[in-house]
Amino acid sequence: MNQVVIQLPKTRLSELSSYYSKVKVDRQAPGVVFAAKLPDVAITVYSSGKVLFQGSGAGRESEHWGQAMPSKTSQAVKVKGDKLPANFSSASVIGSDETGTGDYFGPVTVAACYVRQDQVELVKELGVKDSKMLTDDLMRKIAPDLAATLTFSVLTLKNEKYNEVQERGWSQGKIKALLHNQALKHVLNKIAPEKPDYILIDQFAERGVYYNHIKQERDIIKENVLFSTKAEQLHVSVAAASIFARVAFLKEMDRLSEIAGLELPKGAGSKVDEIAAKLLMKTGSDSLKTMTKWHFANTNKAFNLVKKK
Repeated sequence: MNQVVIQLPKTRLSELSSYYSKVKVDRQAPGVVFAAKLPDVAITVYSSGKVLFQGSGAGRESEHWGQAMPSKTSQAVKVKGDKLPANFSSASVIGSDETGTGDYFGPVTVAACYVRQDQVELVKELGVKDSKMLTDDLMRKIAPDLAATLTFSVLTLKNEKYNEVQERGWSQGKIKALLHNQALKHVLNKIAPEKPDYILIDQFAERGVYYNHIKQERDIIKENVLFSTKAEQLHVSVAAASIFARVAFLKEMDRLSEIAGLELPKGAGSKVDEIAAKLLMKTGSDSLKTMTKWHFANTNKAFNLVKKK
């Protein structure tokens, strides 16, 4: 599908809305202030002043109003992984990402999210970009609009289960691969019979290693799967998945903090050791284990701090 994005001032937006008023359509989507539909082009106006023209007539209609905004290409981002097709950033893609793997407290969460080609600009309008550039509070704010707009799946591996499979010899790589495959499978089932142009996994392991981790699974997602580092910068589907995963992680951290009676810190630094030691003295090791990734070095550090007190 051809698409063109232009930016217009308020006066021109009013002119455009008036011009297409006879073919106006109702678009109940966050950030959309006007929409119209011609036989060969759909026109969507966003609150930011961006106008999206989609369809075979996109070039014809857009040139009446302004110059197309330059599009960012994925080649501008230095990444490792598969070479992406041309115009990948505007394709229909299921993206997947995870968070929580480096945090002592809290779960591992994985999310997969489908963004159709015609939703790419809308998702950008909702504030989606690389989640590392967003605060936790902003992600919590964005997530409800994304959830109302997109098809997604979020998996939360709580600490009890994490510790159980880790003690059975599962590496974090295996845990993540299994969760990614399951989340992707869920989204594919939800959108069936529709299929994405591609699936993009934020690469945490080489392709061969990833598929070796999940070789015992009955349903392994392989069709049109691409791997890349910094995938959140390559397609908004991965950036949106990152937000869903992060918000799920934060919700579980809220729950654990309420149980602990204090705010649990993120990460695995010295502050984490201090809080873990405090909880050891307050509730004991069995309780602490249900809140943490027990095999992390923070556990021994917390015990050592308790001995010194």
